[in-house]
Amino acid sequence: MSIREKALMLAVAAGIFIFGQQLAMAQHQPDARQQANIANNEMRHFGDAPDNPGPIATDLSYSTRPAAVAKAMRKVADWQLARSQPYFDRVWTWSTLYVGFLAAADSLNEPKYRDAMMDMGKKFEWKLRGNRPNADDQSVGQAYLDLYLQKNDPVMIQPTKAVFDTVLVSPRTYTIPGKEIEWWWCDALFMAPPLWARIYAATGDRKYITYLDEEWAKTSDRLYDTKEHLYARDITYVTRTEANGKKMFWSRGEGWVMGGIVRTVQYLPQDDQARDKYITQFKEMAARVKELQGPDGLWRAGLLNPADYDQPELSGSSFFTYALAAGINQGWLDKKTYLPVVKKAWAGLLHHVYADGRLGCIQQTGAEPAPFRASASYTYGVGAYLLAGSEIRKMDGHPAKTKAIKQ
Repeated sequence: MSIREKALMLAVAAGIFIFGQQLAMAQHQPDARQQANIANNEMRHFGDAPDNPGPIATDLSYSTRPAAVAKAMRKVADWQLARSQPYFDRVWTWSTLYVGFLAAADSLNEPKYRDAMMDMGKKFEWKLRGNRPNADDQSVGQAYLDLYLQKNDPVMIQPTKAVFDTVLVSPRTYTIPGKEIEWWWCDALFMAPPLWARIYAATGDRKYITYLDEEWAKTSDRLYDTKEHLYARDITYVTRTEANGKKMFWSRGEGWVMGGIVRTVQYLPQDDQARDKYITQFKEMAARVKELQGPDGLWRAGLLNPADYDQPELSGSSFFTYALAAGINQGWLDKKTYLPVVKKAWAGLLHHVYADGRLGCIQQTGAEPAPFRASASYTYGVGAYLLAGSEIRKMDGHPAKTKAIKQ
């Protein structure tokens, strides 16, 4: 592809991104204009970088030894925290960054990341973004509950619990075509279920798990491809194909799901009837993702059509790295089989850390594979990267300071 053709592609992509972002906000959020303004803020301050964002870092080791991983985590976390803290918001794009910061705080025994999350929670009075049963609006609650399960301060949980209790007694039927279920798009399985599992862990009330299992089953039945072992982004993508004729499966969407399974099962009761189903589905997806790993250790935005994407996509790749490492740590995946995949992926991720700590090659918000700049950096990709690093450190026997509550 010529330089002129690439420039044209990027210009078109920018237009598609702006339109797609506005459309996504209208679909997901009650206030599309406010949401678009927040997203534009994110782009302006640490989204698309200049054409020359600087050199790639040369001071990081590709080793997965705990000390080497810690250095790589700190470099990215410190860059992101310094630039993003003034703009913290409850929009879903931030939720993964928040849980990534908390994972880094525990793994690295670094109070400043946890302190920043405490300040964020206090800023928003521990409230969700809305009172509707919308996974995007609920997602910020994961950070609140992770903090609550460490500090046991009732103030941190009361607003979320009040919203969830209202959701439980409200009708669950919708009339919008394609959106007849609450978690109608696959990303929602990362945004909401881990929070419902944490509410259960905090209260011991199984009604939250009953809701979680029922709603996840609806999404899985509708979107999980039992032959490909991957999720369609939503019902409109079940039959959509790539340019090569193969089905369209978006790496970030699959990463959302696998990460969602990890963070949900973490707090499920051991005797939950759906637990084995989640783990079985996770193993199926892991095996498929392993097959699709690129020579550079990473994954392209369009999983079944990698030839059409000339660079890896780091939010999806980071989620896969996190999920596979967690699968090893939980004993769900064979270490001999999957450890080489994780090591290769981690080395691949570090090839996209800039000298100043910026994590690049992250696709902008959207609903499907799309072009993006190699320097593009977004909060959710950084959060997934920090989650990945925290799980990799555990593989070498380095426990996080705060361990999960066992049910």
